[in-house]
Amino acid sequence: MTADPVKAARLVAETAANAPAEELPQRVCGAVAEGLGVDGATLSLLTDTPSRQLLAASSDAALRLEEIQFTVLEGPCIASARTGEPVAVHDLRHELTPWPLFGATVRQQLPQLESVYALPVFFGDYVLGTIDLLALRSHALGDETLNQASQVAEAVAAALMTTRDMLLTGTQAPAWEPEKVVRAHWFDTTRAIGTLVARQGVTAEDALALMRAEAFRTGRSPSDIASAVLRDPPDAP
Repeated sequence: MTADPVKAARLVAETAANAPAEELPQRVCGAVAEGLGVDGATLSLLTDTPSRQLLAASSDAALRLEEIQFTVLEGPCIASARTGEPVAVHDLRHELTPWPLFGATVRQQLPQLESVYALPVFFGDYVLGTIDLLALRSHALGDETLNQASQVAEAVAAALMTTRDMLLTGTQAPAWEPEKVVRAHWFDTTRAIGTLVARQGVTAEDALALMRAEAFRTGRSPSDIASAVLRDPPDAP
């Protein structure tokens, strides 16, 4: 697979023009992965904040990569959101990452991954989210490709522009596919935080920290922890 930022940006634009609204984020992720010649992609908003929202993941491995970063509070997508710059991990097997928990957890839970990249998604001057890219080979994207990848992120931002108001102010989970995954990562975590705040008298930040700690301790996903809290609050972490 050959990385082609121009092709990826064109595919994203074509996909956005033809996709049903409920399939837009998922199809955009697929177009990014195909155009850049990688094995998976995710798209999230407010990536470096407690309000982070997953919009789409192109595969189970991509979803798990996103969940790991949300749980350990570090990794390429969080760094990219904070700096507004592309971030590259070219060789997960042989290079130490700047994020010890992320590196160790990914190697344990996703041993097939060999490289990971993150691109910031801007709305104006504000980094609203990130695109995560994963590959089953090292050095999947070269430095020149990363330098040109802003074209892809711009195409993704343009594709999402029509849903911007809903993304930022909506009071219902979007009807995006796959519905179960999107809902679990969109509203359920927020609802679970509210449950813990009411039950244990802690702050929202502490409630989220408790859920993340339980996810890290048990190896379960953040969405699984949120579901457990909502299903059976007395036994919640």
